[in-house]
Amino acid sequence: MNGTSRVSGARIALAHDWLTGMRGGERVLEVLCQLYPRAELFTLVHVNGSVASSIEGRTVHRSFVQRLPNVQRWYRHYLPLYPTAVEQFDLDQVDLVISTSHCAIKSLVTPGRVRHLCYCLTPMRYAWDQFDAYFGPDRVGRWPSRLLKPVLSHLARWDRDTAARADRYVAISQHVAQRIARYYNRRASVVHPPVDTRFYHPATLADDHFLLIVSALVPYKRIDVAIRASRMAGVPLKIVGVGPERARLQEQAGPTVEFLGNRSDEEVRDLYRRSAALVMPGEEDFGIAPLEAQACGRPVVALARGGALETVVDGTTGLLVGDLSDEALATAMRDAVATPFDPAVIRRHAERFGRDRFEAEMAACVEETLAAPVGTRW
Repeated sequence: MNGTSRVSGARIALAHDWLTGMRGGERVLEVLCQLYPRAELFTLVHVNGSVASSIEGRTVHRSFVQRLPNVQRWYRHYLPLYPTAVEQFDLDQVDLVISTSHCAIKSLVTPGRVRHLCYCLTPMRYAWDQFDAYFGPDRVGRWPSRLLKPVLSHLARWDRDTAARADRYVAISQHVAQRIARYYNRRASVVHPPVDTRFYHPATLADDHFLLIVSALVPYKRIDVAIRASRMAGVPLKIVGVGPERARLQEQAGPTVEFLGNRSDEEVRDLYRRSAALVMPGEEDFGIAPLEAQACGRPVVALARGGALETVVDGTTGLLVGDLSDEALATAMRDAVATPFDPAVIRRHAERFGRDRFEAEMAACVEETLAAPVGTRW
């Protein structure tokens, strides 16, 4: 599908918080780049070569944060500068901005005639309801935590006060739509992110009876709980992903836990296919990895909160855990390994979240937004 033919030649810009790796938000951006191939891209920080070629190959406008010292490694530490940086982009030459936002990019400033559709991955977690998970005393130390608290409180107020800069919010899940209503006092329609069900599909491979995590290694993912639970369950655990929590997690892990770092899409697909189940212990806003695993016919063990309630059918495509305790998760892990799930049923469920569906729904939202009178708020 070519999105440009649907919007009668409108000048579209894409905006994304930062381009430092291919995670869930960047997978969404990749599809939008292909849907709107002439759109220029605005971002706070871009690490060259870190994202897909369809993103790298277009004109990328970066903020002044790009020129700060060691930005490739420390871009998250420049968070207090983002409100200033995001307000300096020049968007006068476009008709519509589509932002994919989990931090500050939803608050860019557009001229009065320019419409802004925000595809909201989440209101920024660390400023609103997960400060302790990122910046609590046990994470950064008592005094740094005390110093950071007013900074993040200020950022939350700014995030709330600039919520009206987007004309329309489209959320990745009902869970995120509820957060948008709570923190921004705005309504949001829901378009679930795309899952590449053509690439991720079942294959006949030997089941190695290990559990799998595919995740950034950050605090709110609660991988520490999965490590302890896998030890209690007596089932090996493989972890794909990198992040600031890796050293701490490796200290907790025993010989049955293997850290695989970053892996290619092909390697991750084979790991999905060979695993007994994918494990998602944290509360996710949506969660792409569980649907990739289900597209490969593999069940998911997930916390019964957030996006998992929209992507995992308890008892049919996986198991939902009522509380995040080591014991409850270990029980679910053992049950998942022992339960004869039907791969064909799991696969059919994942196909509901495919890319064609996302493209059609997003194109319809874009058409609606452009057709509405300037200044319309949803």
